Amino acid sequence: MTVRDEINLRRDLIDVAMGRQPADLVVQNGRWVCVQTGEILPHTDVAIKGERFAFIGPDAAYTIGEHTRVIDAQDQYLVPGLLDAHMHVESGMLTVTEFVRAVIPHGTTGMFIDPHEIANIFGMAGVRLMVDEAAKQPIHVWVQMPSCVPSAPGLETPGACVGPEEVAQAMQWEGIIGLGEVMNFPGVFSGDEKMLAEMAEARQAQKVIGGHYASPDLGRAFHGYAAGGAEDDHEGTSLQDAVARARAGMKVMLRQGSAWQDVASQVAAITKMGMDPRHFLLCTDDSHSETLINEGHVNRAVRVAIAQGVPALMAIQMATLNTAEHFGVSQLVGQIAPGRFGDLLLMQDLPKAQPELVIAKGKVVAQDGLMLVDLPSYPYPNWAIHSVHLGKEMAASDFRLSAPGEGLALAHVIGIVENQAPNRHLRFEVPVVQGEILPDRSRDLAKIALIERHQGTGRIQVGLVHGFGFNVPCAVATTVAHDSHQMIVVGTSETDMAVAANALSRMDGGQLVVLQGEVVGQVSLPIAGLMSNQRAEVVAQQAATVLEGFRRCGCKLNNPNMQLSLSALVVIPELRISDLGLVDVERFEFIPVVEPL
Repeated sequence: MTVRDEINLRRDLIDVAMGRQPADLVVQNGRWVCVQTGEILPHTDVAIKGERFAFIGPDAAYTIGEHTRVIDAQDQYLVPGLLDAHMHVESGMLTVTEFVRAVIPHGTTGMFIDPHEIANIFGMAGVRLMVDEAAKQPIHVWVQMPSCVPSAPGLETPGACVGPEEVAQAMQWEGIIGLGEVMNFPGVFSGDEKMLAEMAEARQAQKVIGGHYASPDLGRAFHGYAAGGAEDDHEGTSLQDAVARARAGMKVMLRQGSAWQDVASQVAAITKMGMDPRHFLLCTDDSHSETLINEGHVNRAVRVAIAQGVPALMAIQMATLNTAEHFGVSQLVGQIAPGRFGDLLLMQDLPKAQPELVIAKGKVVAQDGLMLVDLPSYPYPNWAIHSVHLGKEMAASDFRLSAPGEGLALAHVIGIVENQAPNRHLRFEVPVVQGEILPDRSRDLAKIALIERHQGTGRIQVGLVHGFGFNVPCAVATTVAHDSHQMIVVGTSETDMAVAANALSRMDGGQLVVLQGEVVGQVSLPIAGLMSNQRAEVVAQQAATVLEGFRRCGCKLNNPNMQLSLSALVVIPELRISDLGLVDVERFEFIPVVEPL
């Protein structure tokens, strides 16, 4: 915005507030949830001019002109539009546009997105796609420049690489709000030059540095990471995690996504320990499309916080003003106040946190859960929709797990932990049968394989996983595999694993379930193997067939497809798989899948 544009904007807002020109939209007779003062003020009117609030007070009748639209709030709460402090659009399996379509009816009017999923496949070109699409939306979508591409150099084969030069370049782009979550926490506390240089570039540009400390170690390693300069963190899972981060000067992002649900375990820092709630934010991180359609988005996190004893107004602060202040945009969003964008929700019940009417940038965009405006189309280029390259047709023999000798061996096994990102490093005694290890449904031991899919090398690593509960011959395959986004296949039948991998390759990516040789569930995600360009409700229906396929295979986990997708994330403890081998994330080194007893 030029200086002249700013002058004209402010003159219009002043003229409306002074009664010299009419407002475009007036909302009357509401209860103002004033997050900036911690008050709820009855009998409040709001006048909007263009995209911004011009007046908030007891009587805006003087701003009503012949063409002013007037809405009677009927004593409903006037709530600032909700902000998601940290999230990945790709996790919803949706484009930016379709994600926005899904969340607007739930009251989300601003999102701070980290596109490191697509960046790990396409690098800067992928980030640019997201920035350009974000700029077209009727709500605010700020983008964080991904910091860890690849997430763990040397431990996986990346689809792309990003370094300090790329970060410095992106910091100058309009729409870039900061540096995305710094996942390579060992690199930070070890003084890695690349990581420190990326963070320095963000700091030089006066941008926010996102954190990601995924370790239970709150000793020297944690303090070293904090000293590196991360300004927030969403990876805490316990009360102790929340306390440590707050005391270290980080903003504590309480996460309530589809599979990672950490609000309840950490919010006691506020409700029981009395910590200052202004340093706590709400975020979703990873939300499945089905969750968005059926349960909500940021408003879902607000509901959980309130149910855990956080006062409603305080919970709303955590999803509005706290977030806006953290990212330095409170002069634009996060509160109902003159000069800010006209992002306003009408709610009948604060604990329910479901808006009846959503106003974004001064326009009524949703009512009673339905969108009222059209969204712009954004065509993705051809190179973005053909990115799965296995290099060969997979056979059952490719999923063989060889072991020397006969008798018993010690296997290092990935242990799934429901509703949490960290997993467990388990150790099982397993029989060696004719030189190989077989799946064992009686002990919930399935095979897990990771296939390199960016360079078409055909390279495959096979390991073992416990916790999916598969009790029949089956397989599940996915190209949503944080953060490298290779192809992961897990199953109890090598034949089904081959069928699943080949079928998913022909689909150009997504998720797929094979039960005794038959495809019983699938969601097609051709954009980078991560996203669909179809509407959220369609994607949710397709994704529901995958979840039902998991259940038919015997799995009872909540959102098991998201648990599966993290099995390749070699920066979160304890044990992960990459195309180069099995990774002990506690020591950041490769270990054998099987070794002699």
